[in-house]
Amino acid sequence: MVTRLTRLGQTVATAESLTAGLVCVTLTEVPGASAVVRGGLVVYATDLKASLAGVDPELLARSGAVHPEVAAQLADGARERCGADWGLGLTGVAGPDPQDGVVPGTVHAGLAGPGVREVKTSWFEGDRAAVRTEAVRAALDLLREHLA
Repeated sequence: MVTRLTRLGQTVATAESLTAGLVCVTLTEVPGASAVVRGGLVVYATDLKASLAGVDPELLARSGAVHPEVAAQLADGARERCGADWGLGLTGVAGPDPQDGVVPGTVHAGLAGPGVREVKTSWFEGDRAAVRTEAVRAALDLLREHLA
């Protein structure tokens, strides 16, 4: 991923809720990441999704924090606020309990980039760690698909 972004001369940023920065950590474990990773926003609290990442407060009030459009707006916010070519946004429920009626294992990964605004919704089994690991994989796979 880092190599491909470097070759393309493009950058990425994240706005993460359920993964709390794990996507950004995963990207920056690769040598050379500083050339392509602009930064990341950890927006675990619902109010921070609006104030830091620019998610529409009315959307949050109406639909809750775990919604596909929230993931899309997190991706938009990461891209805009960090000045990156690509933004990744993640929201979901790692468990063990439901959140706002949404079952554990639900993950929405959003991607915003040149001519792209997409959300992939997935359901993962397992404990919190397993759901968060799969969420990171889903987000990076979504970006990888659009860089290919």
